[in-house]
Amino acid sequence: LHLEIITDRLLREFNVSANVGRPQVSYKETITQPAQSEQKFQRNVGGKNAFAHVVLAVEPNENGKGFEFTNRLSLAQMPAMYGAAIQEGVRDSLMNGVLGSYPMADVKVSLIGGSFDDKDSSEVAFKLASSIAFKEACRRAQPVLQEPIMSIEIVVPEDYMSQIIGDLNGRRGRVLSMDERVGNRVIQGEVPLAQTFGYATALRSLSQGRATYSMEPLRYEVVPQNITEGIIGKLN
Repeated sequence: LHLEIITDRLLREFNVSANVGRPQVSYKETITQPAQSEQKFQRNVGGKNAFAHVVLAVEPNENGKGFEFTNRLSLAQMPAMYGAAIQEGVRDSLMNGVLGSYPMADVKVSLIGGSFDDKDSSEVAFKLASSIAFKEACRRAQPVLQEPIMSIEIVVPEDYMSQIIGDLNGRRGRVLSMDERVGNRVIQGEVPLAQTFGYATALRSLSQGRATYSMEPLRYEVVPQNITEGIIGKLN
């Protein structure tokens, strides 16, 4: 609602020729299964040979735990500078996932194998090898898209409650409870953020301006497969 009011003022009061689009949802990507990937990087770069060999294992992390990296190799197997380069390469790759290039979250990554060459190995080579290995492992780990879910409270007169609930269900929302407050009904529920754009206008229309609502971020949840395909399809 705040965005709609500001946009209206820009266009109407200040005569700004603004290019207005729908707000963007902060989707995330994560994985649902463990997987592994091995990558040998052997190339001639600028007339010099480059070599790096890494084996990475990925697995889902607990919701909200973020990214965790574990190096399971000894210093004899992988020198510290190369181990740090591998971790940096993986961390950089988290910014662009494998489904729709959305940031990845809640992933555990373990370095479980690899080798180096005293002459041809470099930190850059290991960063590139780890990035490729990480992306390949994530593709094998059943990646999914996650969307922000909002906690919503709607205060509405009894006469309009059925219309409001029907509209909420149509937005992939869920009604959790219904109470009474000063002659009105209070609906507590959850709804995907992507389904709430323009909701203030819809709510006014359904209740003749007598319903109000408030909402706040609650958690991230896996997007249904058919919705995911539509989101990814728009990117291609």
